[in-house]
Amino acid sequence: MYDVILLSLTEGGGSAAGACGAACGGCGSDSAPEVCETPRVPVLKCADALAAAGARVETVTASSDAEIDAVIARFDAPARPDGLSWPDRESKLRLVIATATDGQLRAVMRRLVRRYAPPPSKRPADLADNRTVPDLPPVAILPLDHANRTDLAAQLGLPREPAAVAAAVLGDRVRRLDLLRNDGGSVTVDGALVGGSDDAGAAVPWRGRIEVDDAVLSDGTDQIIACAIGNAGAYAEFDGLPLLTQPDPADGRVEVAVAVPVLVKQRFKKPRVRVEVRRARGRAVSVLPRDGDLQFLDDGVAGTMTRKRSWWTEPGAWAVYAG
Repeated sequence: MYDVILLSLTEGGGSAAGACGAACGGCGSDSAPEVCETPRVPVLKCADALAAAGARVETVTASSDAEIDAVIARFDAPARPDGLSWPDRESKLRLVIATATDGQLRAVMRRLVRRYAPPPSKRPADLADNRTVPDLPPVAILPLDHANRTDLAAQLGLPREPAAVAAAVLGDRVRRLDLLRNDGGSVTVDGALVGGSDDAGAAVPWRGRIEVDDAVLSDGTDQIIACAIGNAGAYAEFDGLPLLTQPDPADGRVEVAVAVPVLVKQRFKKPRVRVEVRRARGRAVSVLPRDGDLQFLDDGVAGTMTRKRSWWTEPGAWAVYAG
């Protein structure tokens, strides 16, 4: 039987960088609410189901990167001759991540990548040519918002009930998924939406050069209202406008869509504006802002970029227990 760690993240407490991923462009606030480290009801139910199945269960509530790192380190393989930290494929330890948001899942995946991604100067021969990280340990996702039907767990069709999540993590069905890394030091499990809105919720046009591999979706002169970067389908639509058409978190590609208003001239009529959506799929995407600060949402976590930001695909780098 397995040992299982049931990891929760505090909401708004401790290190904002660790709990919500704010260190990589997030939602840190000077006034954090009171931290509650009491496990939530779904966590307790999942722990009970695991114990009833014979697993040894440990619940951990982390409020900082250091506390997440302490959990992740327990998945290390025995020391390698090259000195790299590497996940143990033979480990009998399994991990359940209780998530109120996809941003919390991202926070844990970011720390997994930080621990196991080797520096370029020490790239080992047993690392796949199309990857910069090894196969990360599989995780089970325990959604804390049972009613949410748009989060990543819902998109993947993963179990949501605590007892079903417990059964999944003790089972052998694992589904490998792509992960997006970026040069800001973070990761994306679902997707990013680049571009801000005003107080009324209307999109604020912005300019930037957007490239997907060798394809240029905008040369920096267009007035863009939205740019969706999809590993999965969180940002498939923007204000009712279809953006991503076939987001697939296991195809080794990132799908990108750029929405640009275009003035259409009509004979004997006033010109009208239509929105043109330009799409491309590839291994990597870059966004270079032209007009200063540019807002974005990455797995639901708000941030701002002022310089070029690139995302690239790590095919099959992480995995979930699918039940």
